[in-house]
Amino acid sequence: MRPDFSAVAELVTRATGHPFASPRVRSVGGGCINRAYRLSSGDDSVFVKVNDPQYADLFTAEAAGLAAIAATDTITVPTPIGHGVDDAHAFLILPWLELQGHGPAERLGAALAALHNVPVGDSFGWTRDNYIGTTPQANPACDDWLTFFREQRLDPLFTALRDQGVVFAAQAELYAKLPVLLGDHQPQPSLVHGDLWQGNAAFQSDGTPVIFDVAVYHGDAEVDLAMSELFGNFGPAFFDGYQRVRPISADYPRRRPLYNLYHLLNHALLFGGSYVSQVKARIQRL
Repeated sequence: MRPDFSAVAELVTRATGHPFASPRVRSVGGGCINRAYRLSSGDDSVFVKVNDPQYADLFTAEAAGLAAIAATDTITVPTPIGHGVDDAHAFLILPWLELQGHGPAERLGAALAALHNVPVGDSFGWTRDNYIGTTPQANPACDDWLTFFREQRLDPLFTALRDQGVVFAAQAELYAKLPVLLGDHQPQPSLVHGDLWQGNAAFQSDGTPVIFDVAVYHGDAEVDLAMSELFGNFGPAFFDGYQRVRPISADYPRRRPLYNLYHLLNHALLFGGSYVSQVKARIQRL
């Protein structure tokens, strides 16, 4: 049943100062978590994500993440118009952007590198906890990257999977190997997208890259590079553009399989099936 968008229309009117009454509603693709709609009134359109009220904080966190990236003035994101809850739904309102899947990947790489170059202090984590998909993602401040990645990224997912009866016998061996896998790598924190794969980036008609569906935190910039290679990739031009703005360490490929273990664990938690086998294989490889 389609939601009643009267609360959304009122919020858009207040936020923009333009009447947004009785909008036309069209269902559009919104991924596997949320339902999504294009609402239009006159010449104005917005993109609205909708889910059950229990997911309201997911939208609050996403809006905060998009706003944080927008504030850097480095890479385009759909800047949040508003979010809230009505009697039956939680919703997030974003500007409607005409997007296409393909564009100049080198511009995407350069813009992402500019985002990663913005100083964010010396602590890993973020100002609040948020989500990776629907999985809670804890972001307490931590001065040590290895500790943060183990305790706030890997630990919660291993624990959640164990609660589902999925145990990885080699976890202890993996943890013992972490200092070797990361070596003397001491990254400066960057504001990262947190879930940057091909489905979470697109281009406007003039070639401007746009990123969305964020799971931001202050982390090693390489986690975005690694995720961009997990499910397909943006191609060599993406890395060429990135390196023109920010150098990529020659040791990055050694860390890539470890960083992507986090996302494989999350997919195993959310979807099970072959992802559990992929996690086992990844741990053995590491």
